[in-house]
Amino acid sequence: MKKLNSIPLVFSLCIGILATGPATSQTNPQQGAKKFGTLLSMLDRLYVDSIDMDELVETAIEKMLEELDPHSVYFSEEDLKDANEPLDGSFEGIGVQFNIFKDTIMVVSPIAGGPSEKLGIRAGDRIVQVEEEYVAGVGVTTKDVIRLLKGPKGTMVKVFIKRDGEKSLLEFNIERDKIPIFSVVASHMVEPTIGYIKISRFAKTTLEELRTSLSELKDKGMKDLILDLQGNGGGMLRTAINMSDEFLSDDKLIVYTEGRSFSREDTYTSYEGLFEQGRLVILMDDGSASASEIVAGAVQDWDRGLIVGRRSFGKGLVQRPIDLGDGSAVRLTVQKYYTPAGRCIQKPYDEGVDAYRNEKYDRYKSGELMSLDSLDLPDSLKYETRIKKRTVYGGGGILPDVFVPIDTTSNSETFRNLLRKGMMSSYALEFVDNNRARLEVEYPTEDDFVNQYIVSEKDIKAFQVWAQEKGSEEDPIEFPEGDWDISGDAITLRLKAFIGRNTYSQSTFYRVIGDLNEALNEAIEILNDGRFENSKLAHKTFR
Repeated sequence: MKKLNSIPLVFSLCIGILATGPATSQTNPQQGAKKFGTLLSMLDRLYVDSIDMDELVETAIEKMLEELDPHSVYFSEEDLKDANEPLDGSFEGIGVQFNIFKDTIMVVSPIAGGPSEKLGIRAGDRIVQVEEEYVAGVGVTTKDVIRLLKGPKGTMVKVFIKRDGEKSLLEFNIERDKIPIFSVVASHMVEPTIGYIKISRFAKTTLEELRTSLSELKDKGMKDLILDLQGNGGGMLRTAINMSDEFLSDDKLIVYTEGRSFSREDTYTSYEGLFEQGRLVILMDDGSASASEIVAGAVQDWDRGLIVGRRSFGKGLVQRPIDLGDGSAVRLTVQKYYTPAGRCIQKPYDEGVDAYRNEKYDRYKSGELMSLDSLDLPDSLKYETRIKKRTVYGGGGILPDVFVPIDTTSNSETFRNLLRKGMMSSYALEFVDNNRARLEVEYPTEDDFVNQYIVSEKDIKAFQVWAQEKGSEEDPIEFPEGDWDISGDAITLRLKAFIGRNTYSQSTFYRVIGDLNEALNEAIEILNDGRFENSKLAHKTFR
């Protein structure tokens, strides 16, 4: 089917016809739908070229929604399923984390409790055939892997695996099952009484994971908590509310929502949380959005804990799924949410979707990532916290109580080049593949690895040679002495973190990389140097 070059003209007609907000003309929704239907009928019957009508309608809907706000979006049936999986907290498949390594599907690790782990599939195994389809040496892609290995719970798939030390292929008949997608990606003690939890999303299973982590860390002696929401783009509103309830006591307002068609709805704490006592620090940055901002806003407005890092994204719009009847759906903005102090932290979007999405680059260019002094904070954006009457701000994200500038001290051209090409991750994958048995013998536990493993000078040289060999004449990898002086320690630490992740689990990465997390290090200092006590909080009233 030929794609219409004149589609933008059709969009401009559709936008005015289909918008369902307050009427700005005499066209009501029923008349608009009839008008749009007439147009589609005429296009189908009369247009000079053949038309993919489904594509035309979907694109028209997408463009119409873009005119409303940046978060009202359309999902086809297939896209909707993919989008819901992280929020559902599970997907259906065989349960492995994988990488495409040397044109082969390599198992990085079987997912705990999944069908692959139960059958004995191991990290380092190579899947070379799925059913009758060979997948080694044929240019297999991630999309191919998902197509072959994901599938409904209860269905069977046969895979053939090449394992080091085995002369013949191993055959596994795997019954697909529900596979958990974990939201808590790291949970460990960073000091004898300070626990650290990093959460990547707000899904259906997140609260249960958080409560499990809190209980385990308390058993290890945790008195204070650092909750890392950096880069957490949000998720489910109800999960954010429940997470806030873990930290706030009594009958306290967590958030309220209201919209043109919805009256104000207040949501309060409703049960005794697992961390209503103890000092709390929440880490935020410009990737922290939506549900993350609800939690941080509630904690900040009730003077319960400190927000450390940089200004959050600024998403204060609430979406509701609208089923369109054919498996597709729209997530339509229907309300705004407000923090307990009355702040709507949605940043402006009146200059269009592109400007909205590029706003994070404007922060960099304005110098905001280095200093908050670049921000214009008029009195109209000032609010007071609920107990201590501290000044907080609305109008576009949660501002931290303690600002931490982005760390550029280890930044060099070499480091940027390695990060851009994913060199450290790729090398670690190959290194572990060649040294897995030795690593597992020398460092039988994650604790052994984190506390004892050192990337040797020999390994660093091997990495440099490997990286240079992977470069090209057009885009070479160089290691000038000056760049290594600047970035060598950071590169070495990231190598160790990736080696740990590929040998043990994702959480190992975060345990190792913590030394490069400037907000985390600042939070630890705040808890140790008296600044937390001097911050005029009300945390001692939460009993």
